[in-house]
Amino acid sequence: MNEFIDVFSGSDPANISTSVRLLLLLTIFSLAPSIVILMTCFTRILIVLSFVRTSLATQQMPPNQVLIGIALFLTFFIMAPTFHEINEEALTPLFNEEITLDEAYDRASLPIKEFMAKHTRQKDLALFMNYAEMDRPESIADIPLTTIVPAFAISELKTAFQMGFMIFIPFLVIDMAVASVLMSMGMMMLPPVMISLPFKILLFILVDGWYLISHSLLEGF
Repeated sequence: MNEFIDVFSGSDPANISTSVRLLLLLTIFSLAPSIVILMTCFTRILIVLSFVRTSLATQQMPPNQVLIGIALFLTFFIMAPTFHEINEEALTPLFNEEITLDEAYDRASLPIKEFMAKHTRQKDLALFMNYAEMDRPESIADIPLTTIVPAFAISELKTAFQMGFMIFIPFLVIDMAVASVLMSMGMMMLPPVMISLPFKILLFILVDGWYLISHSLLEGF
């Protein structure tokens, strides 16, 4: 019974390899939400899609589940080369017992650091490095994850809000035009949103809005 419970007590390399795989899977599953939200493009995509829905004033259309699903699959599509590199350089050699766990961690963190560094503003990265009193790194590999992850997160938030502002402008013009027309006609009791909503939806359909939004997000990475 003790040998069955303590998988690390055996000297069989196969048992140790299986135990390491289980630990890795449990760690990845427990940290998966944080990894997806803070270390990938998921945050920017979801915020931009939420801005689209808010600017259209369609309440819960599309539903949250649809927006999150679209954001997830766009994230997997954009991050596929990075995930493939992590699998080839770190996970596969580790499972084949060609490298140690520490080496696998270093190899796996480098591709994700390169992705985050590419989309992190120097001002944001310098903020956390100066606060931690760190020396200027010689390469991306020298930047710890505890520093680059928050810098990447606030950079993504700023970029997402910039894109959201640009999305809001045409719909705001429609709202202002409809409100002006209603006021000139003396129909002040009629909510402008009720009248402008069909025009905003029509504009979004005519310009193929979902294609344009998806194209802008993909081109941003």
